[in-house]
Amino acid sequence: MSELALLIGGLDFGEGPRWHAGKLWYSDFYQNRVYTVDSCGTREIIVNLEDEQPSGLGWLPDGDLLIVAMLSRQVLRVHNGIVSLYADLSDIATFHTNDMVVAEDGTAYVGNFGFDIEQESDNPRTATLAIIDPNGVVHAGPDGLSFPNGSVITPNGKTLIVCETFGSRLTAFPILDDKTLGKRTLWANVKGLLPDGCCLDANGGIWVADALGSGVVRVLEGGEITDRIPTPHPAFACMLGGNDARTLHCITAPASGSNRKGSADGAIYTIRVEYPAAGLP
Repeated sequence: MSELALLIGGLDFGEGPRWHAGKLWYSDFYQNRVYTVDSCGTREIIVNLEDEQPSGLGWLPDGDLLIVAMLSRQVLRVHNGIVSLYADLSDIATFHTNDMVVAEDGTAYVGNFGFDIEQESDNPRTATLAIIDPNGVVHAGPDGLSFPNGSVITPNGKTLIVCETFGSRLTAFPILDDKTLGKRTLWANVKGLLPDGCCLDANGGIWVADALGSGVVRVLEGGEITDRIPTPHPAFACMLGGNDARTLHCITAPASGSNRKGSADGAIYTIRVEYPAAGLP
């Protein structure tokens, strides 16, 4: 494994990294923008949402970009550069919406905080996952999730695995024929970690950003941790990409609160790893 290298700085708080069309795409909550950055560190603004905070990203089969709009609890669609409402999740999400994974057929699975983590930290509440059909119709998915966050879909398209950040676990759901989710099982207990954004590799491991411990870890089903990569600040998301899908991109920041706006001291680091990306996102 190579050494961790700085790709780009200047983030307030990055999230939702995705490798798409030869570049890393990511959201910055407090800069209110979706960016791309190439392997040379050249950054480009893709969407400016002004007063809205973007989070999870994904693509429909026709190539349109979907963006989770945290504050309005919506998912937005970008078609030919025009942003429009795709789905309203306010009947399901009980606080800010966050990460999302989009299946090959366009079905989207979206998490939410469940409660105001800055004002109600002494009264945590669980959340319900939202499921959005490819036609934009919204359904309530599994409930009782402890801050559902980063998610992956296995290469066969049959399993959704969700990081429950405040539960310190990864939870798996079978994806049924109608794209709803079946009975949950514990995929991995990661006690002592706060699992945030994640991505799946071709050897069955999941790289998980640990929002508590300033690093990313590779976890196998059952909970074995095979690799730990320290980062200069807490890591909040990670994504495999690059020409051979073996470059791990780690998004970091000194903290995660709303006072991050204007800080510009978040960063994206990269490191080469053994196994390439698999599944979604």
